[in-house]
Amino acid sequence: MTVRVGALVALAVLAAASGSALAAGPVGQSIRFDFEGDKVGGLPPGFSVAQTGKGQPPRWAVTEDSSSLAGPKVLTQSSADATGNRFPLCIENALTTANVRLSVRFKPVSGRVDQGAGLVARFRDSGNYYVVRANALEGNVNLYKVVAGLRSEITGKPADLRTGDWRTLGLTVEGDRLQVSLDGQPLFEAQDPTFKAAGKVGLWTKADSVTEFDDFQAQALP
Repeated sequence: MTVRVGALVALAVLAAASGSALAAGPVGQSIRFDFEGDKVGGLPPGFSVAQTGKGQPPRWAVTEDSSSLAGPKVLTQSSADATGNRFPLCIENALTTANVRLSVRFKPVSGRVDQGAGLVARFRDSGNYYVVRANALEGNVNLYKVVAGLRSEITGKPADLRTGDWRTLGLTVEGDRLQVSLDGQPLFEAQDPTFKAAGKVGLWTKADSVTEFDDFQAQALP
């Protein structure tokens, strides 16, 4: 079955014989957003805005950037509130799964406190989820868990990241194993048992990061 909502293409192959339910993780379902069919200035259909921490509300909207190889329309978090403990989230509402393969192209535009771009998995609510984020100011990619609103680092690795460059961040979560990639190349992996249940997926930034995202993809895994 193919479902189109704005720029969403959802391909569902549900294991009917085993009675698999959406909340348990729809194995084979995949989604891809390039935002080309979405209205500039608005939030793409099927997404909702959330926030961890304090500070002003996030400002997520479709904007235009001709430098994106996936097409000129991108999803941008443009609020530059510099509150350090502020993590804007944009959550995709259609896919709920425990095991998942995620990727997104991102471009750090500006930020004095931070220039972060992240992928969220097993999102339960704004205080509980996994996130991997790339930071152009710090020059690293780190993996975190957020528990009851408190973020703690699992592991990370230095990476050559620059303001204004498009890169691709990837995260694969299977059981308690989390694998991180940059531009399609494995970067590091870790094990963490904190979140086991299915959750939603999404995008993430921090503090005053103005960041563009494009070609957001997610695939539910067995």
